[in-house]
Amino acid sequence: MTTEVGHYENFPVASWLCPAAIRPAVVAIYHFARTADDIADEGAATAPERLDQLSAYRTALARCLASAAEPADAAQWPQVFGPLARAAERHRLPGDLLHDLLSAFEQDIRHTASGHVYADTAELLAYCRLSANPVGRLLLHLYGIHDDESLLQSDAVCSALQLINFWQDISVDHARGRHYLPADALQGQGLRLEEFSAGAPPEVQERCRQVVRRLCEEARALMLEGAPLARRIPGRAGWELRLVVQGGLRILDKIAAIDHRSWLQRPTVGKADLPLMLWRAVSGANLNPRQPAG
Repeated sequence: MTTEVGHYENFPVASWLCPAAIRPAVVAIYHFARTADDIADEGAATAPERLDQLSAYRTALARCLASAAEPADAAQWPQVFGPLARAAERHRLPGDLLHDLLSAFEQDIRHTASGHVYADTAELLAYCRLSANPVGRLLLHLYGIHDDESLLQSDAVCSALQLINFWQDISVDHARGRHYLPADALQGQGLRLEEFSAGAPPEVQERCRQVVRRLCEEARALMLEGAPLARRIPGRAGWELRLVVQGGLRILDKIAAIDHRSWLQRPTVGKADLPLMLWRAVSGANLNPRQPAG
């Protein structure tokens, strides 16, 4: 599972660690999600226009899953649904997980248009169930892993990645009208969303920092809850997941290194971080919940 430098991806792109037998399916699922994300987020379309487009995209998905033999050019997005149809037929992909991803994009559009603020972490995790957890479950399906413990640990890793993405991207999301900082965390520090700014007084910025710190601690705990899955999965799949876990934890380290002020600066992971991530993937040195990150 790799990520593009400078473009954060919760969704794993088929890397050299991905077995050749499932690589086309992983790429097909990735392009399905990437295209839906572009519909929801790119360009100058209005919210109703984006929802209409996603509705058409969902119809194309239903046709794709219902009849893998249907010609690829019968859909508006043949470059997406041709490969996805082949993957669905070969691997019996769970269609409900693909539909859940679309529901997450639809929710984002509606919430952005309305200025919705999530009430608490529980509501954020309900969103992660649609936006992130299907990714892990689809990959486990491709690897033939279906036991309940693995699925729950996968959910923990994927939800943690989504939350980490939120706390990494506060400055980016706020500029686009997307707000994931939960209302209960803000209220606990007597804060408003607009106070997460460079111009806020020092005492206000300190309270903002405390909010981000607490949210990052929760995300780290959730990641560590799911991390044992990577050591139980054999072969390349396990090594891919170890690196995914370490990528998420490294972002948390970077947020901590800027004193949890990620509403002012967006931390990123790059090639220079890879040796440390590889060492930690092998040693598991930072996976002890009682051990502080460093």
